[in-house]
Amino acid sequence: MKHQTIASVLIEALPYIKRFHGATIVIKYGGAAMVDEALKHSFARDVVLMKLVGMQPVVVHGGGPQIGALLERLRIESRFVDGMRVTDAATMDVVQMVLGGLVNKEIVSLVNAEGGRAVGVTGKDGDLIRARKLKRGVDAEPAPEIIDLGHVGEVEAVHGQLLATLLRGGFIPVIAPIGVGPDGASYNINADLVASAIAAHLAADKLVLLTDTAGILDAAGATVPTATRADVEAMMESGAIRGGMLPKARCALDAMADGVRQVQIVDGREPHALLLEIFTDLGVGTQII
Repeated sequence: MKHQTIASVLIEALPYIKRFHGATIVIKYGGAAMVDEALKHSFARDVVLMKLVGMQPVVVHGGGPQIGALLERLRIESRFVDGMRVTDAATMDVVQMVLGGLVNKEIVSLVNAEGGRAVGVTGKDGDLIRARKLKRGVDAEPAPEIIDLGHVGEVEAVHGQLLATLLRGGFIPVIAPIGVGPDGASYNINADLVASAIAAHLAADKLVLLTDTAGILDAAGATVPTATRADVEAMMESGAIRGGMLPKARCALDAMADGVRQVQIVDGREPHALLLEIFTDLGVGTQII
């Protein structure tokens, strides 16, 4: 029975391997999968297996909890506006140290230890991510107010020559979401937004967003395994999609509007979540088509 089970799993994976051979898959890596030791190794193995069966994985990572922890140790106060960290010059130094150094290189080391060939970059390398300053408006009396978030940015353009070179060379790019402005200043950018922009630039076959939820939930709290763009828009309109899932749903729709074929919002708390979602009929999240 055990041998039959193993054989059935491999047979189930075969059409997916054929379908996605040569496909570019952008993965936004964050949440519990970046913190739990077992999940970190599970993620690295998944990415290496994807590469070995002929896929082109590109990893974009976050690192908010790690940034917060170091800021606390350095006694630098964290302040947020609508969930976004206000990033002054001192905070930006920490962001670059954590995202471009500590977190990025740990992911590279984990992937390489599992037999991959990962290369870590930030959006500043090769002018990969050109950023512009992001300002957020908030309701205030007697009139709306524009809040200066400091070194918080949004993606203005992606210059993908570096990524193309890495992918042609058989490497797995691991990207920290730091962009560069026209004046050479560094900007902290939301990793979901960077992953969406990278996926659109590469015309990726699939964008995978790892989260700490079971995917998009319906009004009854059950996971929606498959949804169309129209379904997602309707759920956003009705309020079924709310809270932290709202920006991810918007990123998914933006990516698809820019040519990404599929977006999957995957429960990163599940060991080998990538393999289960990409190679099996079961899945561990929501596929938007």
